[in-house]
Amino acid sequence: MAAPLGGMFSGQPPGHPGDSRGQASLLQAAPGPPRASNSTLVDELESSFEACFASLVSQDYVNGTDQEEIRTGVDQCIQKFLDIARQTECFFLQKRLQLSVQKPEQVIKEDVSELRNELQRKDALVQKHLTKLRHWQQVLEDINVQHKKPAEIPQGSLAYLEQASANIPAPMKQT
Repeated sequence: MAAPLGGMFSGQPPGHPGDSRGQASLLQAAPGPPRASNSTLVDELESSFEACFASLVSQDYVNGTDQEEIRTGVDQCIQKFLDIARQTECFFLQKRLQLSVQKPEQVIKEDVSELRNELQRKDALVQKHLTKLRHWQQVLEDINVQHKKPAEIPQGSLAYLEQASANIPAPMKQT
């Protein structure tokens, strides 16, 4: 599925995927279209993003009258950016695969860490819901106490509703 990663970094001979020489120039010789000698995938991704942004705010496009030409130019910039983004994603997926083969315990540690973070997030959510539940239980209890005091209830259903609603606390603000 994954091709060998040899040559992914400059100065790294093919066939030595675990060799860390030349990693300073991240993603230098990644597969795909030829690149400038000192260019990396990250540099190209950044420059293609800047080109996309520049094409959207360029005065040439603002003053231009040919909408098809403008659309074609913007589409080309975006397509180049997406192609380089896919290449960058492919590189990191290959590195992830390589790491999982060479150090499976690291992947397990990351999974455990992610599961712990998810548990903490869900515990906080449960606590938030419990707080709301206690609040509404208290509101219902207060209303039930009102029902148990028939001597204090004024005559007429409208007066009863007014008294019951007067004892309901204001809702808590959502955070």
